[in-house]
Amino acid sequence: MKRSTLLGWVILAFGATYFILPLLATFEFSLRMLRGQYSFEAYSVVFGDAQFRATFLYSATLALVTIVLGALLVVPTAYLVRLRLPHLRGLVEFVTLLPLVVPAIVIVFGYLRLYNSSSWLPLTGSDAATNALLAFGYVTLALPYMYRTVDTGMRAIDVKTLTEAAESLGAGWPTIMLKVILPNVRSAVLAGAFLTFAIVIGEFTFASLLNRPAFGPYLQLMGANRAYEPSALAIIAFLVTWACMGLIQIFGRKRGAITVP
Repeated sequence: MKRSTLLGWVILAFGATYFILPLLATFEFSLRMLRGQYSFEAYSVVFGDAQFRATFLYSATLALVTIVLGALLVVPTAYLVRLRLPHLRGLVEFVTLLPLVVPAIVIVFGYLRLYNSSSWLPLTGSDAATNALLAFGYVTLALPYMYRTVDTGMRAIDVKTLTEAAESLGAGWPTIMLKVILPNVRSAVLAGAFLTFAIVIGEFTFASLLNRPAFGPYLQLMGANRAYEPSALAIIAFLVTWACMGLIQIFGRKRGAITVP
């Protein structure tokens, strides 16, 4: 075996150990809730908790709303930038990267300052409006990942030729977007959707400061007051995230593209 190959395997083994050992330790600790034996009692307690089900359902619902809003915003934007406005591509990429530069706590304090109950647009004045504000905040957080996955999908197809072919057949803009462009970037949109879902499920700052009953604040509450259940919740959150990553791989390989002869 070459020296460089051996060094690569050593680095890979070190990285895998650094990642896997804490998970194994967390999983092992989550099984020790009953004294003197291993059991899934902590998981049973977690799944039997009505607050767990309510918060997870709330975050999952909000994640689906975020995915729809994000797709409606990003897909037409990426399409127009690639087809009509290529000179604005650098500016759009810079704007979509801002959520990675500006901390979430700064964004949410800006929301509270601008949309508090005494402002001209009191979005924190009711639960429904606050939920909408939270969804918009999640769209902002997921924007870098959603835009790049969709933009990568757009690069893989000939947007100009597809558009001209559809227009020559009499298709309007909505038809082009829904029946030509969207099916061709379906796998990219799904990849962005699963990343968005993983981000929303574990998000804490927005939900906590806006006082919404989401899964992230529930995780923090359990971690502060229980011993074994937080480990079980960490394993569950990890499995949900990796399930999303697996779905990205599966749908990324099943790319059903529409081609123009």
